[in-house]
Amino acid sequence: MLVKKLFTKGTSTMPYSVGVRELVEFILKSGDLSAGGLQSPNSALEGTKIHQTIQATWPSETECEVDLKQTVNLANQSVLIHGRADGLKKADNHYTEVLEIKSSAPSFADLKENTLTLYWAQAKIYAQLLMQADPSLNKLDLTLIYVQVTTGYQWQKTQSITRKEAQAFFDQVTNEYAKWLQLKQDLANRQQETLTKLKFPFPNYRQNQRELAAVVYKTILNQKKLFVQAPTGTGKTISTIFPALKAMGQGKINRLFYLTAKQSTRQVAQDTLKLLAQSEPLVTTITLTAKDQITFEEEKDLADEENPYLLGYYDRIKPALMDILKNEWLITKELVCKYARKHQVDPFEYSLDISLFCSVIICDYNYLFDPMVYLQRFFSKPDDSNCFLIDEAHNLVARSRDMYTKEISLQTLTTLKDKLKQTSGHRGLINRLQPIIATLTELKQTLVKHHQPYLVMEDELIELAKSCRKFCDFTSNWLREHPEETLAEEILTVFFDLYSYLKVGEFYDPSFRTKLSTEADDLLVKIFCLNPSKLLAKSMALGGSSILFSATLSPLAYYQEVLGGTDSLCYQLPSPFDQERLGLVITANIATTYRQRQASLDAVVATIASLSQSKSGNYLVFLPSYAYLTQVVTAFNQRYPLVRTIIQQPEMTAKERSEFLANFKPTKESLVAFALLGGIFSEGIDLKGDCLNGVAIIGVGLPGISPENDALRTYFDHQKKAGFEYAYQLPGLNNVFQAAGRLIRSASDYGPVILVDSRFASSRYQRFYPNHWSHGRIVYNTTQLQEYLASFWQKFTS
Repeated sequence: MLVKKLFTKGTSTMPYSVGVRELVEFILKSGDLSAGGLQSPNSALEGTKIHQTIQATWPSETECEVDLKQTVNLANQSVLIHGRADGLKKADNHYTEVLEIKSSAPSFADLKENTLTLYWAQAKIYAQLLMQADPSLNKLDLTLIYVQVTTGYQWQKTQSITRKEAQAFFDQVTNEYAKWLQLKQDLANRQQETLTKLKFPFPNYRQNQRELAAVVYKTILNQKKLFVQAPTGTGKTISTIFPALKAMGQGKINRLFYLTAKQSTRQVAQDTLKLLAQSEPLVTTITLTAKDQITFEEEKDLADEENPYLLGYYDRIKPALMDILKNEWLITKELVCKYARKHQVDPFEYSLDISLFCSVIICDYNYLFDPMVYLQRFFSKPDDSNCFLIDEAHNLVARSRDMYTKEISLQTLTTLKDKLKQTSGHRGLINRLQPIIATLTELKQTLVKHHQPYLVMEDELIELAKSCRKFCDFTSNWLREHPEETLAEEILTVFFDLYSYLKVGEFYDPSFRTKLSTEADDLLVKIFCLNPSKLLAKSMALGGSSILFSATLSPLAYYQEVLGGTDSLCYQLPSPFDQERLGLVITANIATTYRQRQASLDAVVATIASLSQSKSGNYLVFLPSYAYLTQVVTAFNQRYPLVRTIIQQPEMTAKERSEFLANFKPTKESLVAFALLGGIFSEGIDLKGDCLNGVAIIGVGLPGISPENDALRTYFDHQKKAGFEYAYQLPGLNNVFQAAGRLIRSASDYGPVILVDSRFASSRYQRFYPNHWSHGRIVYNTTQLQEYLASFWQKFTS
């Protein structure tokens, strides 16, 4: 990471603002980047305590935490440079010395020269700010107090600086900063010019599209939160990005984050920006890619100290930034990798540093919402000039629960302990692992004794957390002191497991649960969040406005509640397509509950056959589990061996997924594809026209019964909510809506969707159906289904 935040744009009456530490780190940082640096869970707290402990020993005439600032003119604009000196010493009522406290794990002798340069640079800038405020000062002492956190040992070094020297150093740093401020201004000028001319790229809006864009625009201006259900075909991406860019051109927002759950939707956002640009540079945009997907292959097995893309990173990063920012505006993964190779910098870290200069950032949900990986450089404090567009927001329900779920394995810890005991020098690690293992072993014995395979508790295991924290505190420092450790990979695995557990545990409140479970000879301890709505709301409060949109946010009130939008607006659009082009039919005679699946198997197979035989074409059949899918496919192939079938396999690679979808071409012979409801092919794929002719959905898509889902049901029951709906029915229905949405993708598409389960005909389910499903037909036997399908196809082929 280059800096947390390089530029902070003020209001019309306030100058640009930059902190002293951020300024010197950006301009003067050099040398290597360590991508795998460890941090103790208590590192920030440790640093604060060290500062306070040292400051408490200073005499009363030494001032602590003194705010210093100066406004200078750089690149033809005012820039406020500000910081807080740890200490200023006085003698005879005049300042004589600047005191700067630093702390980290290495000893002072092991600190690299570039690290010391940054420490001293911060003190020199403080000296200049102080001298500028007091013309009587011509010389100051600078004292660096360094504390090694692992031992508590202190070093103290002092040097002097004259007014002339301080001014010269200040001018050197700020003149270099002015070049980057000028680049920022050039990008802003180009952006303003293009956004002023920005026009909707089509001669006409689709039905309801103008209204959606207007609602989004007003939401951004009023700094509100909006939930939008906009069916397929509305043009959600352009209807949200376009008004957001118009608001940006009017100075209502400074930065737009387009947050997605899938790579395919990130591509749609990029394509939309290209379309709006109309062959001219628009706004500087970057698509952030997960580290494991962008790291060069040759980097993956290298230690940091051997990685040529990390060695000397800070010596090459500024030319690399200047190069790409001057030559590109829509910065994709491919462009990041191209320029990263050219300048030999790590592509992932490079992309994060580029993002500081971008007005639009396209990225995964976790960069805002995940406590482990959120972008600290943007989200360390609230900023009303941020706008969040959250695409396919229905996915955020399960994703956010996953973000606040972490697990510890007794077996993993025991395996590490056994390996550590086989070699010398690991006594400290073993001593700190032992209390964790002892606690987990005792918990396991309790479960076994009472013949309980699992236990879900409301209480947090506080003593376990204390032991984990002691291990992490010790290990983060120990690994720095033992860089050649042969078991480093195994130690790191355990460290990050425990660190993640502790990090999520910091949010533990009545919406969290702890689950103990025994599997084989292992004990697993999991903490998980049942209702992260408050945490999501807190993340969205880091911006001024949030627009959450999807084709399937039904019922809206449910999604507003579980996604932290109780204080939000909501907007629901009708489908832009003729609902009669969707042949919705419900088979009320077939029950597909787990106990009735064998008995109804022949009826399910007959239904699929009726669909595929009604008209030659491509058909998708969705089932709720692989076991049920296998059962149905086997029976179907036995009954209809001449019908071509393909099957979604577990854990398909990107190539295998592409090959599966490549089968969907216009055909004179029917293809029946079997896929998992709620899986990779039930949303995010676009099969228009005769590429897909019909869909059958077998079952109501209820998530599997589990201790976690039962705990979710109980939690909402206690909240006086409909627990079964929240835990099972509505998540299942969303999977159904998404799968059905694969069929009608354009105004010219038509085809049947068959809902195969008697529960679909009940009011308990129908009350949640979208308006464009109001014409659904219920049938009670195969003959009625076949007659309906024949009549439906006749309307469009005669």
